[in-house]
Amino acid sequence: MRCPKCGHLEDRVVDTRSVRSGEAIRRRRICDACNHRFTTYEEVVKAHLRVVKRDGRYEELDRQKLLSGVLRACEKRPISTSEVDVMVSKILNELEAEYERELPSTAIGLKVMENLEQKDEVAYIRFASVYRRFKDVNQFLSEVEGLIGRE
Repeated sequence: MRCPKCGHLEDRVVDTRSVRSGEAIRRRRICDACNHRFTTYEEVVKAHLRVVKRDGRYEELDRQKLLSGVLRACEKRPISTSEVDVMVSKILNELEAEYERELPSTAIGLKVMENLEQKDEVAYIRFASVYRRFKDVNQFLSEVEGLIGRE
């Protein structure tokens, strides 16, 4: 593994741990040349799903983009980063089980909302307001009332 600081190719692994519920391995490394510590992740490469966007464009399903959106919805909420990471892994596993090559972007949004609604209602409303493109306060209010009605 190339050192990100000096570019040297020799290093040693000082710690290995399973992360994301066993779906990846985190390795802490030390460069043999400059002693810089860095982290790498190893995971199984799965068949790439393509997302069909609302406007008909195609995009690769991007874990980081999904993670970023969920983290944004969970900002300043009592949800840890590791809980969000597990949720994103669960969503991706469900999508990979349901779809082979292509999936509509709406399927991703619905899965995220389903998981957020179970985890934290405020994060759910934040995500839903962006995903459903609320145009005014009335749409926002009706979604909150719907949540209250389900309790």
